[in-house]
Amino acid sequence: MSDSIQLKSEIKRMLVENLMLQISAEEIGDDQPLFGPDSLGLDSVDALQLVVALEKNFGLKLSDPEVARGVLRNVNSIAAALQS
Repeated sequence: MSDSIQLKSEIKRMLVENLMLQISAEEIGDDQPLFGPDSLGLDSVDALQLVVALEKNFGLKLSDPEVARGVLRNVNSIAAALQS
């Protein structure tokens, strides 16, 4: 399994565990929006929990709200931020 696929699956597991989602990690698409229409239906409280979880699990600090908005679009954008 490539590092990228492994990382995305870890991100999905973290989403399900930390946000207590009612779906499995396998049901989350890499490009599926986390917020807004046709998304996982996350809200601002979930966003805050996600920022904390990313810092705790991966050491990714998202202190700038504009940067965070870009990073938290979908699993692919989170993975890209972690790899850069």
